[in-house]
Amino acid sequence: MKAIADFCIVPLGVGTSVAKEVTECERILRQSGLKTHLHAYGTNIEGEWDEVFAALKKCHERLHEMGVPRISTNLRVGTRIDKEQTMEDKVKRVEGLL
Repeated sequence: MKAIADFCIVPLGVGTSVAKEVTECERILRQSGLKTHLHAYGTNIEGEWDEVFAALKKCHERLHEMGVPRISTNLRVGTRIDKEQTMEDKVKRVEGLL
């Protein structure tokens, strides 16, 4: 089953800046081969359900390996079976209506 997810991984207990941790997660996501889009407050990721969640799990595991004591992830996931739809399709549809 295909999924499009929007998530924000929040490393807790590492100070004010989390750029190092976010960068590490982005590396993991890019290595996964899934389609991703980094934005100001999170990342969109598109792919098979199990692959999307496996990538998120790897992010959590790696951040804990780096010494992050606590992680809070905000996640929204959408699936549909009536048609194929990409992240770009969703954005183009709304932009086309503007």
